[in-house]
Parts: sequence; C-alpha cells; structure tokens
Amino acid sequence: MTDVVDALREARAYDLEQPRHAGAPVYPAHEPGVLLQLHRRHEPDAPEARTSASALLVMTEHSGTHIDALCHQAYEGRLHGGLPVTGRVQTPVGFTALGIDTVAPLVARGVLLDVAGALGVERLAPGHSVTAAELQLAAGDRDLRPGDVVLVRLGSGGLWADRAAYEAAGGVSAEGSRWLAARRPLAVGADNLAWDVVGEPDPDLGSLPGHTILIVQEGIHIIESLFLEELAADGVREFGFVCLPLKLRGGTGSPVRPVALV
Repeated sequence: MTDVVDALREARAYDLEQPRHAGAPVYPAHEPGVLLQLHRRHEPDAPEARTSASALLVMTEHSGTHIDALCHQAYEGRLHGGLPVTGRVQTPVGFTALGIDTVAPLVARGVLLDVAGALGVERLAPGHSVTAAELQLAAGDRDLRPGDVVLVRLGSGGLWADRAAYEAAGGVSAEGSRWLAARRPLAVGADNLAWDVVGEPDPDLGSLPGHTILIVQEGIHIIESLFLEELAADGVREFGFVCLPLKLRGGTGSPVRPVALV
C-alpha cells in the first residue's frame, strides 16, 4: 500500500476530459448535450448570513467526454453476446442487462496512438478515415496487450471551442477498428465526436461500423471526445489509465473524467 501511495504522490495526472457546457460539440442524436441552470442562488436578502447555490443539470449520456455501455449498440436486434433486444431487456427506464452500471472502474495500462503525430501533421484533415496501417505506424514497436486501453489521437481535441470544425473531424475506419479489436483491449477511445467517421457508412455494416465491431461483436467499450493534446505534446505514449463511469442504473453510457497517470 505504501508503494502505491508513494507512486501516486509522485505521478502527474493528465486530465483527458473536455469542458462541459451548453453549445459544446455533440452528435446530432444526443442533443441538447449539456444544460446547466441555477435553481438556487446567493441572494442579499436571505434570512441568515449563510446562503446556498445549486443548479439543475440536464445532460444526455453521450455528450462531452463519455464512455459507451455495451447496451448502447445492437445489430439485427441483438446486443453483445447475442442477447435479443426484448421488452424485458430494454425498458422505458433503461436496460436490465449490459447497462453502464455493470461496468467496473477502468484501471489499466493506457497506450496513446498519436496518428496525427506519426503522419507529421498537427491534426488529421476533416473526414480522414484512420486505417489499420496508420494505427500500426503510430504504435511503432510498442506492443498492445490484452486489457490495455488504447487511445487514438487525430489532433481534433484542440478544436473543441470551434464546434463546426470539431464535428467535421474524421475517425477510425472499420478496418482500423478490426485491427484494434484483434488486440483485445479493455476499451478504446479517440479525440473525436463518434469514434467512427460520421457519414461514412461501411458497405457491409452500415453507419458507425466501429460501434458494431467493437461494442456488439467484441464487447469493447468506446470512449469519445477525449482531450489528448497534452499527452501528445509531452511525448507520453504509455501511462496508467483511470476512468470511472457513473452507476446510472440501466444507462447506455456515462459522462467520465478520465486521467492518465505518469
């Protein structure tokens, strides 16, 4: 225990979450994203010296930096493991199987695949589809081990304040998702809106093919809208990764604030 505490004291924590606010980038199906409104305020005419303020938070699960539960995607009416989507599984108040509340805290070796850096650019062009060869180039001679969390940098994380530019970013191709799935990670993530290239369907799997490959077929979680700029700028490629999904019973995903410990 002493060794763990000492290591944590000496570690630097990289914050991998993007700021949450109204008007931030969000996939169209997940509008309105984030809304925060004060419902109690500090008022000068309060009945006593102590005052309180608090806010009402309205937020879709898949807005901002978030992780997908395995119930988030189905293909031909079946979830991961072949579980049929029935009224017992999918209820008005959430899922009774494979919900985000079943996801344990993610504590693993993290690996950054800086694709933009490997290709010698600040960020990939809008709509760029990351190939398996580009992922291999970014990995270099670094082994990807089963149980790792693999984060893919396109370079679009620096565009968060420019919603249109961020939402125009590319993503990981279907072959890239298959390449990663073959290495059996615990989870994957990227600094874009939806992991896949939005608006680029696969001829076999349709829209967002990486979601079908990773979540439905392989049971691998996806983390989206990560901030990876500081990790890349400091040349960090391996790190301790910690990510804590909320225990939203039956939820299809959760906002998260992942950290990389170095």
